[in-house]
Amino acid sequence: MTLVLASQSASRRAMLDAAGVAYVAEPAHVDEDGVKAAMAGQPARDVADALAELKALKVSQAHPTALVLGSDSIVALADGTLLDKPVSREEATAHLRAMSSGTHDLWSAAVIVEGGHPVWRHVERARLHVRPLSDDFIAAYLDAEWPAIAGCVGCFRIEGIGVQLFSRLDGSQFTILGMPLLPVLDYLRVRGEMMA
Repeated sequence: MTLVLASQSASRRAMLDAAGVAYVAEPAHVDEDGVKAAMAGQPARDVADALAELKALKVSQAHPTALVLGSDSIVALADGTLLDKPVSREEATAHLRAMSSGTHDLWSAAVIVEGGHPVWRHVERARLHVRPLSDDFIAAYLDAEWPAIAGCVGCFRIEGIGVQLFSRLDGSQFTILGMPLLPVLDYLRVRGEMMA
């Protein structure tokens, strides 16, 4: 059975590639902002889960016989504010200042849809301990990373110099990269899509 990744995320594709998973990728093109507005005040975990499901359901319409994997990640600041991908360098600066010296949650959700119905889901949390970030560091960091991090929740690529933002990370590296990969692989093995 074909696995379709309902995402254009380079990080999620790289994880599946590195794990030796055969798949095709197709972006979902869903109204993420509309979903977030409709779910205002809901826990970050639930928002990430709903977006992952929506992406998988949308792409499943074009691939009714495939397993379609949707995934989404959201950063919840210590005060409950939800961060998404920054739309400008100025917004990225504001996000990094808000994250500075705090411990925040990153929620990554994965949902697999088959025949237009969710058949599996998993949501995982990682804790991000952000060190104090000076304005000079933030400016230099964005000089190096903007606009590459425009598509990154939390304004970082952990596999690159984004690791410099943190004093400690608790949780799976895959979750931090944007998808709870190990549970996804477990489900694919249960389904017989990968060798046990």
